[in-house]
Amino acid sequence: MQRVWEDHRLTLIAVGLLIVGLMLSAYVVPEEEQVVIVRTGEPVGTVNTPDGTKGPGFYLRTPFVDRVVRIERRLLDLEMTNEEVLSNDQQRLLVDAFARFRITDPVRMVERAGTTDGVRTAMEPILNSVLRQELGRRTFQAMLTAERGSALDNVRRNLDRQARQYGAEVVDVQITRTDLPEAPLQSAFQRMESDRQREARTIRAQGSRDARIIRAEADAEAARIYADAFGKDANFYDFYRAMQSYDATFASDNGDAASSIILSPDNEYLQQFRGRR
Repeated sequence: MQRVWEDHRLTLIAVGLLIVGLMLSAYVVPEEEQVVIVRTGEPVGTVNTPDGTKGPGFYLRTPFVDRVVRIERRLLDLEMTNEEVLSNDQQRLLVDAFARFRITDPVRMVERAGTTDGVRTAMEPILNSVLRQELGRRTFQAMLTAERGSALDNVRRNLDRQARQYGAEVVDVQITRTDLPEAPLQSAFQRMESDRQREARTIRAQGSRDARIIRAEADAEAARIYADAFGKDANFYDFYRAMQSYDATFASDNGDAASSIILSPDNEYLQQFRGRR
């Protein structure tokens, strides 16, 4: 009877470990999302991308090694509010505008910007710059005529050309407001503040992009060093992976000790604790 109970307990433990492993490995990709699988800082696979062969559905990944980056397939918005622009007839205009874009190259987006918010941060100063250049060639009166459509089409093309480096495609640019400022002095202060904020956003975007590139190169070098080290000592590699597994299994989300897990002393999962390899 004792033997039967031990067999049942081992079976339950094995089933439990299998369920935990499946939960850590499985992920679902809905129709409105695309996914990039990142391993040691490098994209190694995609799911449900515009040019890919894998569609939405249920997939498996390598736990503790692969990271799933989810990206919207739908149109995303980029807004520019209360920006001061100097027209060709020296009129200072307050302009509100927005652009719509989608991510068409998710791998490049992950490498250059990391997230869709990173793409927005990088594209904000670009939208501001190309809009200033285009409106600076036209008078205030021209922006109230059909010439406005031609100007916006030029802005969209220029913004799209810059957005390609972040894996994005700009599909539309619109101006929602073009007004003369009410208070010149207050307008000057706002312009100075906008310029400083735009410079800060540009510096942050460039720094974030460079940091991601450096981090990816460092992760790749670390992975190579680990691979060389593990290849020289297979027993150490088994021990290292076992410690990683123990850390993930017995730790909770808030950093405290996890709930108790009952395992047989002879369970193979605990062989490193017993000093056997």
